[in-house]
Amino acid sequence: MSVKQSLIELPLDLDQQRIPAHVAVIMDGNGRWAKNRGFPRIIGHQKGVDALKDLLRCCDDWGIKVLTAYAFSTENWGRPAHEVEFLMTLFERVLRRELEEMMTENVKIRFIGDLTVLPSSLQAQISHSMEKTANNKGIQFNIATNYGSRQEILHACHAIASLVKDNQIQLDDINEELFENHLYTNGLVNPDLLIRTSGEMRLSNFLLWQMAYGEIYVTQTLWPDFNREQFHQALLDYQMRDRRFGKLN
Repeated sequence: MSVKQSLIELPLDLDQQRIPAHVAVIMDGNGRWAKNRGFPRIIGHQKGVDALKDLLRCCDDWGIKVLTAYAFSTENWGRPAHEVEFLMTLFERVLRRELEEMMTENVKIRFIGDLTVLPSSLQAQISHSMEKTANNKGIQFNIATNYGSRQEILHACHAIASLVKDNQIQLDDINEELFENHLYTNGLVNPDLLIRTSGEMRLSNFLLWQMAYGEIYVTQTLWPDFNREQFHQALLDYQMRDRRFGKLN
């Protein structure tokens, strides 16, 4: 997608020069959305997929380079077994169904989290999707699956401790850059903006290191109802922030 096309589709009240490079989303409220309508929770998750697809296209249209979505946390295994099973099946089905369209739209897919405990068929589909889109040059779409930020940080600590133990690095070699290279998000710019739907005011173990100076926007809207207009409002709010990163202008 050309810069010119992005500029044409970007709402006029948004400043192209202040568009966040990386947006992260906590997609909260699928179950409540379904319950409010008398539907099973799984219907909410299905509608949530549609909302995520629309947001991904909107980010691409408006010149945002990276979108990271919190799809399944390490704590979500505590949900009812039938819901977890449905989610695993949904992830696999959506990946298989949408892959060719992702290729057409030049999307690069990356999964972050501990993928080793996922169903083997889902792991295979994830690997296939990442390999097939690896050379795409469009928007980077990160899907946090079986992701927990505390576990990610511990994983990085263990990896670095092993390097020290094996005399591959010295203690003085440990710095922020080295640490970030051992996170699941290595190689990615940190999020500028985190959006959480459904009004919950917490990070829920998501990108704790990476969000050190990211801006947070919370909306009461439940995730399946989050659309381009809602996203537009989030970006307007973001562009009114004074991002000083602990300094004074």
